[in-house]
Amino acid sequence: MFPEFIEKLTQSVVGENDSQEWTIFTLSTCMWCKKCKQYLKDKNIKYRYVDVDKIDPSEKSKVLTYLRENYKPNRISYPFVVCDDKFVVGYDPTKLENLINQGGN
Repeated sequence: MFPEFIEKLTQSVVGENDSQEWTIFTLSTCMWCKKCKQYLKDKNIKYRYVDVDKIDPSEKSKVLTYLRENYKPNRISYPFVVCDDKFVVGYDPTKLENLINQGGN
């Protein structure tokens, strides 16, 4: 789903609900990012995450370029949630629930 340089940066969180591929780009100190991780955990969703504030600046630059070029968001904000081929910028439980429902879960 993602290029190898991003795949190597991700950390996995187990969950029984694995019918979709979830990856979130977060900041380790961000309250909304923590809420997003907890939301997915509460829904028992298997997901991966990258705390972009904890990676090398050159890697961060490549990640941001990739997100901008491939998803074309109006802005990069955290959390940046990617579910299969769709994305949500920021913590929005309604939009996350819609993505979950699209996956048949």
